[in-house]
Amino acid sequence: MADPTDPFAASVIPFEVPEQMRAFAEKGVSQARDSYAKFKDIAESHNSTIEAVFANASKGASEYSAKLMEMMKANTTARLDFAQELIGVKTPSEALELWTAHAKKQFEALTAYSKELAELSQKVAAETAEPIKANASKLFKPAA
Repeated sequence: MADPTDPFAASVIPFEVPEQMRAFAEKGVSQARDSYAKFKDIAESHNSTIEAVFANASKGASEYSAKLMEMMKANTTARLDFAQELIGVKTPSEALELWTAHAKKQFEALTAYSKELAELSQKVAAETAEPIKANASKLFKPAA
C-alpha cells in the first residue's frame, strides 16, 4: 500500500511502454553499442600507432645523440692532435702550414658530419612517420 505521507505516491500511474517505443529504444541502444565498439577499436589502433611513433622517435633520438657524441669525440681528438703538433713547430711558416692543413681537415669533417646528420634526420623522420602512414592507409582506403 502507498505511504500516506508521500505526496507523490498517488501521482504514479502504472503504464506500459508501447511496442514501437520499445523497439525504437532497443534500436538506439544497439546502435550506441555498435558505435562504442567501433570507437574502442579505433582508439586501441591509434594507441598502438602512437606508441610505435614514440618508440621510433626515441630510438632515432638515441642514434642522433650517439652520432653527435662520436663527432664531438673525433673533433676533440683532432684539436688535441693539432695542439700537440703546434707545440713542435719551429717556424711561423710551418705553423701557418699546419694551421691551414688543420682548418682544411676540420672543414672537410664538418661537411661530412653535416651530410651524415642530414641523412640520419631523414631516416629518423621517415621511420617515425611510418606507423602514422600505415594506420592512415588502413583507415582511409583510396576511392575506387
